[in-house]
Amino acid sequence: MKATRLLIVNRGEIAVRIVRAAQELGLTSIVTHSEVDADSLAVTLADEAVCIGPAQAAKSYLNIDAILDAAKRVGAHAVHPGYGFLSESPEFARRVVAAGMVFVGPDAELIERMGNKAQARSTAIAAGVPVVPGSAGAVVDVQDAVVTAAEVGFPLLIKAAAGGGGRGIRSAADEAELRHQLPLAQAEAQAAFGDGAVYLERYIERARHIEVQILGDGKRAVHLFERECSLQRRRQKVFEESPSPALDETARQRLCASAVALAEYVGYVAAGTLEYLYDDDSGEFFFIEMNTRIQVEHPVTEMITGIDLVREMLRVALGEPLSLTQDAITRRGWAVEMRLNAEDPDNGFFPSLGTVERLTWPTGPGIRVDTGLYEGYRMPPYYDSLVAKLIVWDESREAALNRAARALGEFHLTGFTTTAGLHARLVQDPAVRCGDFHTATLEAWLDDPANAATDPSTRPETPAPAPQETRP
Repeated sequence: MKATRLLIVNRGEIAVRIVRAAQELGLTSIVTHSEVDADSLAVTLADEAVCIGPAQAAKSYLNIDAILDAAKRVGAHAVHPGYGFLSESPEFARRVVAAGMVFVGPDAELIERMGNKAQARSTAIAAGVPVVPGSAGAVVDVQDAVVTAAEVGFPLLIKAAAGGGGRGIRSAADEAELRHQLPLAQAEAQAAFGDGAVYLERYIERARHIEVQILGDGKRAVHLFERECSLQRRRQKVFEESPSPALDETARQRLCASAVALAEYVGYVAAGTLEYLYDDDSGEFFFIEMNTRIQVEHPVTEMITGIDLVREMLRVALGEPLSLTQDAITRRGWAVEMRLNAEDPDNGFFPSLGTVERLTWPTGPGIRVDTGLYEGYRMPPYYDSLVAKLIVWDESREAALNRAARALGEFHLTGFTTTAGLHARLVQDPAVRCGDFHTATLEAWLDDPANAATDPSTRPETPAPAPQETRP
C-alpha cells in the first residue's frame, strides 16, 4: 500500500513547514497537537488534526503510547517527528515501524548508534573522519579518565554520551578538576538522559561550530554544503549562515567530503547533519556529533541551493531513491537565519509571554519567515521559546547582512518581547560584519555593556514559564 497519510508529531514552525511540504507532494497532512495547541497555525493549515493529550509535553508530544493510538485512529501511513521532542528517540522510531508505519528518518539502530556521541565518535574514527583528540569512547571511571587526559592534554571537556542541545557538558582545566567534575558529570548525564556515560574531548579555545547538511538513501549520500553556527549563547545557536565565512574552497571540499564519507559508511537514510569544530588557527576540522533529523537552521541551506530538504527527506522515506547527484547541487549567494525567541535579551533573556496583538512581517526579495505566529495567538508557557525564524538571502554576505538589517527594521510585534532587537545590533557589529567570531564570541559580546540596547522597549511583566524542551 502506498503511503499517503502523514502524521506530523510536532508543533510550531516546524510542524507548519512539514505540512506545506507534505501537501506539495500530495500527501494528507495530519498534525498532532496538545490541548493548548488546538488553535495553532499548524492545525489550521493541516488537512486533519488529532489531539494527543494535555499541555505538558510529557503527556502529549513525548507520550509515545498516545501518539501511536492517535496514529491508529487517523489511519496514518507515515510519521514525521520534526526536530526536538521524539525526533531522535530510537524507541519511538522502533515502535512506529513495529506499528506498520514509515518513520521519516533513519532506522532506530542508526539513531541509537549516531545519537550516542561516544559511539558516533568511534564510528567516525572507523570511517576515517577526523575527531577532536579525546577518549576513543566512554570513559569507565575516574582513573580511566586521568589516563586518557594524560595522553590528550588539558583543558578538557567532559561530555554526556547521550547529550544534546548543548547540555551535559563540563570542563576541566587540570587533573584535580577532572577528578572533581567527572562523577558530577556522570550523575548529571544519568539524571538528564538516563545514561551516565561520558567521554572526554580536548577543549579548543577559538573553535568555530560548522556543520554539513547531508541527504542519503542508504546506498548513496550527498552534501548540501556547510552552515556556520558559531554565534551561540549557553551552547544554543542564535544566528546561522551559509556558507561559512571561515572556509576557503579547499577546506570546504575536504569538510563536505568527510561528511559524505561518514554518511555512506553508516548507510544513512533521510536528512541529517554532521557537526564539526573548526580551528581557525590551524585550519583543522574535527567531527563532534551527528544529528539524525532535520535541523532548526535548515532554511539557510535551502536558500543557497534551492533544494527543499523536507520534501526530499519525505520522498526518500517513502521509498524513492535519492534523486540528487553531487555535481548537480550548486550554491548561489549567501543566507543568514536569525532565531526569534520569546525572550528579553536586555533582561537576562527572561522568558516573555503574551498574546500577539499586532504583527508585521518583513517582505521583499530574498526574505523568508518560518513561524507559527498570527495576530491573536497566545504563547503557551509549556514549550520552547522559538517563535519564528527570519531567513534572508542575497548575492553576497555583505548584501545579505544589509538586507537582514532592513528586514529586522520592518518586523513589528506587540504583545511580548522577542530577540529581534538583539539581532538588529548583531548584524551591525564589526566582528560579525567581517566574520571574525567563534563559539565564545557572543557570550563575551553580551557581557559588554556597550552592546546593550540604547532604547529598550517596554517589557511586559509576565511570569516565567517552565519550558520543557531545549532548542536543538
